[in-house]
Amino acid sequence: MKPKIKDTSFGSISVGKKTYTYDIVIELDGSVRKRKKKLSKRLFGTSHKVSLDEIKDVYEKGARQLIVGAGQYDQVRLSDEAQAFLEGQGCAAILLSTPEALTKWNETKGQGETIGLFHITC
Repeated sequence: MKPKIKDTSFGSISVGKKTYTYDIVIELDGSVRKRKKKLSKRLFGTSHKVSLDEIKDVYEKGARQLIVGAGQYDQVRLSDEAQAFLEGQGCAAILLSTPEALTKWNETKGQGETIGLFHITC
């Protein structure tokens, strides 16, 4: 069972009983880890554009849906290469502002084939 995301505000996100003050990835098994945004930042100079290297780190075989919390002000986008990679894997990407993505995540949390990436600022 995937964890419920309880709340988000600029600079934080609460998942289950824990609050994180950094961007997170929620994996297929429901575990939460820190997002490796340096994989994108070193290529684009920002973590607001997700690189192919980063999406390969986030994607897990069997995932059919990636929910992206694109920030409080909806600033994050996938690079063309990252989008093409996901499409090639049969994984749909849903980009929403992080508050909207929280709602979408909680609606689909029972589906084992969903993963998430959540940006907590911008």
